[in-house]
Amino acid sequence: MKKKTSSKKRTPKRVTPSDRRDKSLRDHLLYLLKGGGAHISFDGAMGDWTSQLAGVKVANSPHSAWMLLEHMRLAQLDILDFSRNSKHVSPPWPEGYWPASEAPTDEKAWIASMTAFKKDLRTMERLVADPRIDLYARLPWGDGQTILREALLLADHNAYHLGQLVMLRKSIGI
Repeated sequence: MKKKTSSKKRTPKRVTPSDRRDKSLRDHLLYLLKGGGAHISFDGAMGDWTSQLAGVKVANSPHSAWMLLEHMRLAQLDILDFSRNSKHVSPPWPEGYWPASEAPTDEKAWIASMTAFKKDLRTMERLVADPRIDLYARLPWGDGQTILREALLLADHNAYHLGQLVMLRKSIGI
């Protein structure tokens, strides 16, 4: 006995070149945000940095690891919040983007800052990965910004300061 087959043709969903390019761009952005290629990842730069060494500054370096971490966290949160909230108001520059102290109050503050940084980075990664979000669409509350621009800004800013952290780490001898 022969099985009945449907007369309807079943073909896989066609992927247009623009769909492939969109997926490729998202993949490249995620690779960049996660520290791929010539960049270092957050975990790679922070490694086993202890809270006891988080407030150490070296000669000719204006920032401690705590200052850099908090600056990165605050700036990243600002970029993320701007990207998803039309009512977001950025903090004042520069005081709203830097911690008041050179060192964390304790280990709990150090760990909380690293945890918050990683959580916010994953949130931006999810925005970038979401195919329902048009990376090229202007944010209605901005003045020309797009999710693509904000993701690149975030990756660029993080990469710069992660590089500083790597140099500071080497100078301290971690």
